[in-house]
Amino acid sequence: MHQNGYIGRKMRLPKLKEKPAIVMATFGSNKRAKAVLSLFQKALENRYPDESVYWAYTSEIIRKKLNLPSLQQTLSQIEADGYRKVVVQPLHIFPGTEYQQLAETCNFFPGLRVFMGETLLHRWNFVHEILKAIEPEFLSPEQGYNLLALHGTPLTADPVNIVYMGLERLLENLYPNVLAATVEGIPDHRAVFARIKRNNLATAYQKIKIIPMIYFAGLHAEQDLMGKKESWRSALEALGFQVDCPTITYDGQEIYKGLGHYPDVTKGFLDRLKRALELAKYY
Repeated sequence: MHQNGYIGRKMRLPKLKEKPAIVMATFGSNKRAKAVLSLFQKALENRYPDESVYWAYTSEIIRKKLNLPSLQQTLSQIEADGYRKVVVQPLHIFPGTEYQQLAETCNFFPGLRVFMGETLLHRWNFVHEILKAIEPEFLSPEQGYNLLALHGTPLTADPVNIVYMGLERLLENLYPNVLAATVEGIPDHRAVFARIKRNNLATAYQKIKIIPMIYFAGLHAEQDLMGKKESWRSALEALGFQVDCPTITYDGQEIYKGLGHYPDVTKGFLDRLKRALELAKYY
């Protein structure tokens, strides 16, 4: 018996879990995004029915509005739940600044071995795979022209700019009637419209199809791309084009089709997750 009168007992520490937890990191979940996230979550549960899956949200505005956890908060919860390893899989298209910020949080989080999954278009072979997935949306050269809408980055020093430039060149070499432009950044959509006008493409092609290469098409498609005023649609219609954008019906409502509605895109993210999980097994 100890001097304080209590019998000494061996402290029982919680048993640490060997399997890694999974964190899906996404921008946020507004009404338009819920359809995409719901589809992805079903596919995730089918692929990994026995794994522990957590979610983290990168948009501070959406986190505050809906009381959702940040990546740091989610990692803290996972550590408290007894895990020693975790795989963080972002639902990001390109490895830009936001992806790098996630990586920094993972690298400097104490108490956990954190493994980061890659983005959808992290490697050039991934780019080719996703282009094949969306090719059925393309108008043929006899039907018209296609314009891939990328999100882009406003930062001139963002390393992801080289990927956007490379994708632009790749599309021009692969397809006779496909261009790419960004909502913000490069390739600048205003410069692309100027090139279209300069080359008189509306004379050769009456139709142009805007295809969002954005995971959640949402407001970007409704306002920036297909809005009635000061949009890509209005600018291209002023040049003489008939403008279209792919849609999909979900839960009885017609919405613009972002990348999240392509099964091969969902498969791509699950493949990135699988690779990260396999890596975590050996460490």
